[in-house]
Amino acid sequence: MALKDTVLTSARPFRVMVIGGSYGGLSTALNLWDLTQARLPRFNYAYDGPAPTERIPIQTTIVDERDGYYHLIGSPKSLICEKLATASWTRFKDIPALASPHFKIVRGRVTNIDCAAKVAHVLDTATGSILAESYDFLVVASGVRRTYPVVPQSSCRTDFLQEASKHSSQVRKASDVAIIGGGAVGVEMAAELKMLVPDQRVTLIHSRDRLLSSEPLPDEVAQQVLATLLEDGVEVILSQRVISTTRIDDAAEDHAWRLTLSDGRELVTGHVLNAISRCVPTSEYLPGRALDDHGYVKVQPSLQFAGDIPNPEHHYAIGDIASWPGIKRCGGAMHMGHYCALNIHQQMLALCRGGNPKYKTLVPSPPVIGLALGRKAVSYTPAEGVRHGEDLSKTLFGDDMANQSCRDYLKLSEACQQVP
Repeated sequence: MALKDTVLTSARPFRVMVIGGSYGGLSTALNLWDLTQARLPRFNYAYDGPAPTERIPIQTTIVDERDGYYHLIGSPKSLICEKLATASWTRFKDIPALASPHFKIVRGRVTNIDCAAKVAHVLDTATGSILAESYDFLVVASGVRRTYPVVPQSSCRTDFLQEASKHSSQVRKASDVAIIGGGAVGVEMAAELKMLVPDQRVTLIHSRDRLLSSEPLPDEVAQQVLATLLEDGVEVILSQRVISTTRIDDAAEDHAWRLTLSDGRELVTGHVLNAISRCVPTSEYLPGRALDDHGYVKVQPSLQFAGDIPNPEHHYAIGDIASWPGIKRCGGAMHMGHYCALNIHQQMLALCRGGNPKYKTLVPSPPVIGLALGRKAVSYTPAEGVRHGEDLSKTLFGDDMANQSCRDYLKLSEACQQVP
């Protein structure tokens, strides 16, 4: 066994490419950095045993279309609360945990992955040129695309703040707002808006007979969410599809839109927010054999690719883009990133000193959810059932939609330190 602080040698540092700098991607990169520096990973709750005894040379490249880390959990509120918006986007160059030459940040879009050659082709935003980046391990964490206003469409912090300011101004000046879609985003959007602009009439319209109809959750969850919205003054229309949305050009601003429902009713409102967003996996750069019928990456319980591709053991997929059962959640993405880091580290150890990797394997988790509904929250786990209330909101989300707790969990504010 190597002595403490021994550096395992290889022909060169291991090259790790992480596509996506959100919860899952940063979880992988930062936990792997800890492990290769002979430290316990920052998510050490699932690490079996003491800290590693050897350091491993590593170079990590993070590719993202955005110029920074965006706190997606807070999106329903940050687009209408400029104070929260300011804190929800941090440029990668301003994150102390990444401030090291061992981390290379490329703002760009991956156009193609050659799994056999282990080369990623990246369209660099700054230069407009295509970069050919070689890697030893690839982590796909680019997630899914969602439309505005479910998530912002900006790719840099400056544009995002302008987008949020414009959106907030448009929404707040309307006397009433209609929100189409009663999924997780829609119910949070309605509740947050009603809290921030209490005099505004907020109407939530959903085509099914219960809210959260696309999630595999007990009816009690939807019932509690509905009760919470109604208690706080949100008007809810169920079992009605919006057939058409028409701009009324000659009307006052507070009566600018006419919505026609499937039962023939017409609603006139000052502003319309569409919370229906079909998630589209950002997997077009991967070979088709790596994907399922819906474009998600097929993975093994080790999170390595399960498709018929070259070198599947050196390719990982985590977070929303992975074809894995359960509700897509930011917490789940960070958990997957942690396991991914543990498994890549095991492979590095095996390549340096021989032996076989001891993989951590993910097991499907039961459906769980936590929803921020204004000053209240609703959560569900099989063990605890349905919980709700203001105290729960403080526990789960604090006063910033869990922004600081996620940053603390990832230890983004701690300087990147290399063991001497």
